[in-house]
Amino acid sequence: QVQLVESGGGLVQAGGSLRLSCAASGSIFSSNAMGWYRQAPGKQRELVAAITSGGSTNYADSVKGRFTISRENTKNSVYLQMNSLKPEDTAVYYCNLVEYGLNGMDYWGKGTLVTVSS
Repeated sequence: QVQLVESGGGLVQAGGSLRLSCAASGSIFSSNAMGWYRQAPGKQRELVAAITSGGSTNYADSVKGRFTISRENTKNSVYLQMNSLKPEDTAVYYCNLVEYGLNGMDYWGKGTLVTVSS
């Protein structure tokens, strides 16, 4: 059973920074992508950033230049450094892991709330 546990959310003023962490435990296929999604009240869940096990990254246009995703493969962990936060970044942030391959699975964390005050 794979579990993803997020940490690092909280309340921050606009212009501030937060660092989210996500640790995956269990039997995980080594070829995978880990990422962060977010869901604001009344909105659909959207991709924020993702990184493959090989290190390739992808960012939403709204966070480019402000957020940085990184990972430690030996720890099955992914991080999201969020700088220059804006009130519109307020959302529940979810960690995601997708295994590649025919039998690849898709896992989600329970989410961590990020609130940016103006």
